[in-house]
Amino acid sequence: MRTQAKRHESSGAHERTVRASISFPEEQYHVLERIAVENKVSLAWVVRDAVDDYLKSKWPLLPQGTEIEDAQQKS
Repeated sequence: MRTQAKRHESSGAHERTVRASISFPEEQYHVLERIAVENKVSLAWVVRDAVDDYLKSKWPLLPQGTEIEDAQQKS
C-alpha cells in the first residue's frame, strides 16, 4: 500500500494516509454514489466517514489515534 502525508485543511497538520483499492457489490456502490451526490461530497469521503463511525462504535475494543500506531509498531 502507498502511504502519503496529507495536510489537514483546518489545522495545517500533516496526517499520513494509505491508498487502498476496495471492491463493493454493485448495488452498494450505487447507494454510496447516491449518498455522495445528495451530500455534495466525494464517494471516498462517504466511505471514510462510514469507516470512522464503524471504528468509533468498536471503542474500546480497538485502539484509537496514536495507540493504533503504537500497536502496529509492536507487531
